[in-house]
Amino acid sequence: MSEENAVRAVRVQIFGEDHVLRGQASEEYMENLASIVDRRLQEVQKNNPLLPRHRVAILVAINLANELEKLSAEHADLLTLLEEAN
Repeated sequence: MSEENAVRAVRVQIFGEDHVLRGQASEEYMENLASIVDRRLQEVQKNNPLLPRHRVAILVAINLANELEKLSAEHADLLTLLEEAN
C-alpha cells in the first residue's frame, strides 16, 4: 500500500470524549476536522446550556448538513456558469 493510501489512526478529543479516527487523510487533516466539530459542539452547548448532549450533537449535525447543501448548490451553480461560458 502506498504512503498516500495508507490508513492512519489519530486520537482526538471531541466534546470531552476521546475518539480514534481512521482514514487515508493526513493526521493533521483529521485533527482539524475533529477540532471543527468540537468547536461547533462547544458553541452550541454554550448558547444552549440546558440542552442534552445528544440534542447538541443533532443541532450541530443539522447545521453542518445545511452548510454542505448550500455549498453543493453553489458548486453546481458555478459549474453551470462555467459550462455556459464555454
